[in-house]
Amino acid sequence: MNVTVIRTGLSNLGSMVRALEECGAAVRVAEKAGDLDDAARVVLPGVGAFPEAMARLERDGFADALREHARRERPLLGVCLGMQLLADEGEEMGGAKGLGLVPGKVVALKVAEAGERLPHMGWNDVRPRGRSPLMRDTPDGGDFYFVHSYHFVPDDPADIAATTPYCGGFVSIVARGATFGAQFHPEKSSRAGARLLANFLAA
Repeated sequence: MNVTVIRTGLSNLGSMVRALEECGAAVRVAEKAGDLDDAARVVLPGVGAFPEAMARLERDGFADALREHARRERPLLGVCLGMQLLADEGEEMGGAKGLGLVPGKVVALKVAEAGERLPHMGWNDVRPRGRSPLMRDTPDGGDFYFVHSYHFVPDDPADIAATTPYCGGFVSIVARGATFGAQFHPEKSSRAGARLLANFLAA
């Protein structure tokens, strides 16, 4: 199983590479946009601010390369900020256009109940909706590790593959064709995270 991970400069690349290798993948790190030309599967990791990340992707040519990868219906997984970048736009820091691969917008989380804290940090449930291949053989309500203050609101409810009951409930996995996004960090989510990555590698 071959997979290409984009070096964005805004993620813990080593953790993602190790997690994928532990799932049996042969991992290549993309240093330039051309490295995606023959990529069978791509992982877009990320932490930080939406506008800065999109500016880097556009500057380095990765934005167009990712759009072409998705157009060819090759598997793509965005993780944490990488999931948010799949959207049409994000409102963080005044707003910015996203990759436009999963129609929708990224907006700020809002506390809905006493005891909730922002940023949302730590373990929480991920509850599948529908039959996304990304969640195959993962436990319903299984815990995954989150660190985020914004969340993805898809335009089409059919693109929602899982939700998490925090801050009134938010979308924690999106799936549109061969394009997937996980708001949590599967590489930090123990056995459940490893199962999800293995599912992506089999997509």
